[in-house]
Amino acid sequence: MHSISASPLCVLLAWALCQAVATGAADAERYNIISIVTDDQALWTIGAYGNREARTPNLDRLAGEGARFLSAFVPTPVCSPSRVSFLTGLYGTQVGITDFLCRQEERAGLGLPDWAVTWPAVLKQHGYATALIGKWHLGTQPQFHPTRHGFNHFYGWLLTPQSIDPVLEVSGQNRQLQGSLPDLMIDEALRYVSEQRSRPFALLIHFLAPHHPYGPVLEADTAPFRDLDPAVPSFKGLDAAHVKGELRKYYASVHSVDRNLGRLLAGLDQLDLSRKTIVLFTSDHGYMIGQHGLQHKGNANWIAGGVQGPRRPNMFDDSIRVPLIIRWPGVVRPDTVVSDTVSSIDTFVTVLGMLGVPLPDNSKQQGVDFSPLLHGRPIPKRAALVGQYDLHNGALAYMRMIRTDEWKLVRFYRNNLLDELYDLRADPGETKNRYEDAAVSDVRDRLQQQLEAWMRSIDDPLLREEQGVTPINQRRGVEKQP
Repeated sequence: MHSISASPLCVLLAWALCQAVATGAADAERYNIISIVTDDQALWTIGAYGNREARTPNLDRLAGEGARFLSAFVPTPVCSPSRVSFLTGLYGTQVGITDFLCRQEERAGLGLPDWAVTWPAVLKQHGYATALIGKWHLGTQPQFHPTRHGFNHFYGWLLTPQSIDPVLEVSGQNRQLQGSLPDLMIDEALRYVSEQRSRPFALLIHFLAPHHPYGPVLEADTAPFRDLDPAVPSFKGLDAAHVKGELRKYYASVHSVDRNLGRLLAGLDQLDLSRKTIVLFTSDHGYMIGQHGLQHKGNANWIAGGVQGPRRPNMFDDSIRVPLIIRWPGVVRPDTVVSDTVSSIDTFVTVLGMLGVPLPDNSKQQGVDFSPLLHGRPIPKRAALVGQYDLHNGALAYMRMIRTDEWKLVRFYRNNLLDELYDLRADPGETKNRYEDAAVSDVRDRLQQQLEAWMRSIDDPLLREEQGVTPINQRRGVEKQP
């Protein structure tokens, strides 16, 4: 009887088949991730966070099936630098983007530099299909295009489109489409997940809604609020009729997102993808319509008195606190509530932590991996939350913030007459500035020391430029001598 030995080619084919089977099995076990980011959406717009006037049944469902974070913040209360932190785990000053990118800056060649690694780029290197549907706002020139920053696929806009019949980039070409922007985006999202359902994918859906002017939106979204008499924030001089009208439009825009979230969740169910897909929902920053007498975010305008007034640069909690909801089937228990303080700058390391993907070599991440919280395990308490905003579009302000559970210090460098200190325990609405209060000067000075230590740690250019800022042990308004 003769023995039969396998030929080298047969051995190679058998090995390749085993590898393909093993890879397919590994891919089948890997979670997908869908990250949804809205624009200008405050935490207070969602039923799951206590709003009884908004209509957000699908966000409420997502929260009920996953984890709802109560203390999620962003480092910067405007779009572009906040998106830098969300995608790269770096602060805006570290990449040179400190305010929303205006058209002049984009034409001058400002955008996300190629050395700034995004978490979708890391996932792409580890075999994920990656896509961005919607807003980018990190540069319009070719070198800043999303496909140069880790996305295999982009369907969206580099220049803000209109909400109905928008011009969008589709397959590399700008096209005028017919329909509502949120609906078109979810149409594309459903097409994409169906196409990619047999391999792991990371899909980012970045809505324009509910950004001002809050639409227009479809009748299906305006109808629920036509007869609503919304509650108006308490602030002297507010024009109640104006605020109510703005709230009705705002809630309608939020509804356009929620309605389409429902379509997306239903599509995942139909494709049998829900059980293996993490869904993360958040906003790029908070928002105000009447709170503190203001409208908009960190570059808000005064609206008390019945007319739109000058800008009021701010880092109020209403501008930096955001909704954060994460559904992770098989891991996160339904109706989980997380009270730990987290920041969108944590997203990079947390997404990689959730998916079991290692950090890139020489990574200089500023965030903290909070994924253990989703497993029900504790993480070290955050000593303080820090933030920054250099407003230069429409006004000038150079703000740095440090926030603990008890206190918030906001420094206005180059104009320290505006500095703020709030006792968050006694005054959660941030209505009484105690910066000049001698009774809490020790708190102010301690926070200032912590703030400056953080600024040095990231080589904050403002600290380098402002060598003449007032030392903490001198009276306010007295400049440091050379």
